[in-house]
Amino acid sequence: MRLQLAKQLLDRQIVDRDGRLVGRVDDIAFAIDADGVPYVDCLLSGHGVLGQRIGGRIGRLLVSIAERFAEEVPVPPRRIPLAQVAEVDSAVRLRCRAADLPPSPTESWLRRHVIDQIPGADHARR
Repeated sequence: MRLQLAKQLLDRQIVDRDGRLVGRVDDIAFAIDADGVPYVDCLLSGHGVLGQRIGGRIGRLLVSIAERFAEEVPVPPRRIPLAQVAEVDSAVRLRCRAADLPPSPTESWLRRHVIDQIPGADHARR
């Protein structure tokens, strides 16, 4: 079953309800219910989790890059609850807007250290 889920979900683009790109499905998090039955809890997205999935030299490089942009190590992935998934076709389409999801650590770092330093950048948020 996990192999079928991986084929259906991994590496698909995640798109919010307005058609904006949120990221890619880099891994799947499972949980176990009260009866001991595993189920998909959420989709994981981010360079750190992708690097862990890939492994090897390239995987370590991705994890290292993710750690440079993060406040905490190991870098927490962006977690998208399965309840927010509206449908899966060529992409994973969400019920919510991208702004309703927690920002990725990379986006937060770039906003603080690059975008917020641009004169007038605060006007773009309004």
